[in-house]
Amino acid sequence: MKVDADGWTGEGTFTPILIDALKAIDAVEFLRIEDAPASRADAGYALISNEIYVKFRTTRQLVSSRLGGLLHTHADVAVMTLGDLGARLGGVDGIGEPDYLDDGMLQFLRTEVLRAPYQTKGVKVVELVRVYEVGTPPRRG
Repeated sequence: MKVDADGWTGEGTFTPILIDALKAIDAVEFLRIEDAPASRADAGYALISNEIYVKFRTTRQLVSSRLGGLLHTHADVAVMTLGDLGARLGGVDGIGEPDYLDDGMLQFLRTEVLRAPYQTKGVKVVELVRVYEVGTPPRRG
């Protein structure tokens, strides 16, 4: 599997867990991880937003045939969909079902409060990870 993490600063505690789980799935052949522009921090909270793009392995399948066998058309078909991926990740400890799922995206949202020793007020860290299939444009805006 090829992994491109050049656009990712490595922030977040959930994203590395998700990446390790994706690496263990045979149907995934490529991952690209990037920081999303939604990341920000303010007094009392930090929002970490990452995007992961996956490319699934493909198989060559016959999609049409003319009578008599004169014309055969083949296409590369992905062996897994994002819906299949969401279901598969749902059974992985530490990940679970996506918080949002549609045909073009999986979304995971995790929160935790970090408190320094001897502090009563902590910082709330919200980590948003969106998973897209390679070749689909990001949903920004």
